[in-house]
Amino acid sequence: MNYPILLAAFVCCAAAPALAQSSDGKRSAVLTRVVDCRKIGDAQARLACFDREVAAMEVAEASKNLVVVDRDQLRKTRRTLFGLTLPNLSVFGDDNADEEGVQRIETTIKSVRQDPYGKYIITLEDGARWAQTDSIELSTEPKAGHAISIRRAAMGSYLANIREQRAIRVRRMQ
Repeated sequence: MNYPILLAAFVCCAAAPALAQSSDGKRSAVLTRVVDCRKIGDAQARLACFDREVAAMEVAEASKNLVVVDRDQLRKTRRTLFGLTLPNLSVFGDDNADEEGVQRIETTIKSVRQDPYGKYIITLEDGARWAQTDSIELSTEPKAGHAISIRRAAMGSYLANIREQRAIRVRRMQ
């Protein structure tokens, strides 16, 4: 199976709502038409415009051509995607330009196993899996229920501290 082509097809389908933006790139065409109704002077014509465009917006949302999220949903999504390498589609904002980009997560370990080389594979409470990439040995073996903190490090890498022990370098698996 050709995984790069499959990934490209997924990204194109996932990006469809983002690509349906107006020419300024900041607002979807559907929302722009609703906002433009405010410019109509005649009250009856303005109301008719709002009714028509809000109905169109509802259809777009139902058909998944328009996705509306609030800031809390965006934060939760960014936290869930922390550590994954995704193309920059501007769907979830630009972490470099946004001070609210997730820089660290603190959670609990759900399970731990070791690969054939003795490196840890750690599953977090939310199901995210992280793999140790360095050869650092910890003084206490990580176990389910232990606290873990994972933070961004230099050049796209990540460091994990388990129960405040020395940091180990990790990468997100899924």
